[in-house]
Amino acid sequence: MDHIRRSLLGQLARLSAGAALVPLSSVASAGINDQPPRREGDPNKRYGMLIDLRQCIGCQACTISCHIENDVPMGNFRTVVSQFEVQQQGTDNLATFMLPRLCNHCENPPCVPVCPVQATYKRQDGIVVVDSDRCVGCAYCVNACPYDARFINEKTQTADKCTFCAHRLEAGLLPACVESCVGGARIIGDMLNPDSEISQLIEKHRDELMVLQPEMNTLPQVFYLGMDERFTTKPEAEPGIWDILGAKDKELGYEFGH
Repeated sequence: MDHIRRSLLGQLARLSAGAALVPLSSVASAGINDQPPRREGDPNKRYGMLIDLRQCIGCQACTISCHIENDVPMGNFRTVVSQFEVQQQGTDNLATFMLPRLCNHCENPPCVPVCPVQATYKRQDGIVVVDSDRCVGCAYCVNACPYDARFINEKTQTADKCTFCAHRLEAGLLPACVESCVGGARIIGDMLNPDSEISQLIEKHRDELMVLQPEMNTLPQVFYLGMDERFTTKPEAEPGIWDILGAKDKELGYEFGH
């Protein structure tokens, strides 16, 4: 728990100090080219998302609305709520745990430096996107993502993923998943604005927030409140009652971490 908290507090401290950009040299050296310069987006903003798991009821409204909004092929998902049956610690009781998943828009994204044509890049506002005009569908980024948040779109034959619905944000709208969330579990906003809802929630719950796989040092910008610590890495859990099937009719559970 302590190492998770230290990792999270470290990246939040960098944001509050205004140093949203981390040194890229160590990341670029691990890939086959340098990270492309950040472009597009407002350089005065830094988008992040906080997911309050205490409010998530697993209704999959976010999954469906995202699917429709972004015209995602059947069997693929930009976001999904995985459900698991877990044993409550200290008892024999079983509980259902909901885990909304999407691209983490990492500050240190491993998907960026491996792209041979620089199609994947991070915008100035922190949103990681794919230039479909440049992408050649090699799937290097798909394999590099530790969160299984990417796929090859069978319609376009290019890499696809969550973009925080950047097109909606630029129009002054909320992402489809946030707007449709029944419990109000998803909060998105500018983390560089101390008056934004997400900034205030981060400040209020700073010691309670967790991220997925902090040991990967990707510095995810999707934060979870009410997270079972066992789910920060791949847990021992059985799929829940609502199975979400992927393109190959395989249940989409908690695959990342392989």
